[in-house]
Amino acid sequence: MKFVLMSAIVVSALLSAGMAHASAELSQSAGCAKCHDVEKKKKAESYKSISAKYKGKADAQATIVKAITDPKGDHPEMKAKPDEITTMVKWILTQ
Repeated sequence: MKFVLMSAIVVSALLSAGMAHASAELSQSAGCAKCHDVEKKKKAESYKSISAKYKGKADAQATIVKAITDPKGDHPEMKAKPDEITTMVKWILTQ
């Protein structure tokens, strides 16, 4: 039983590490890194400050995705598909 539990924990950790790495790379390829950084402010807020701003808000993911993808909004157009944007927003909210 302990082996199964430990295996599940290890697999979970590896998958989330892979997602974090993939999302960081995705934010680079989508052009996000031109304005955003994980730790510090560049032209726009850092991912950590965005995460802190939305912490505990149930609609955080939907709100951020809408802000990024709304053609009438202030956010520049991204070089990413909708599902990639959702993946990046999930990653940003974990910072």
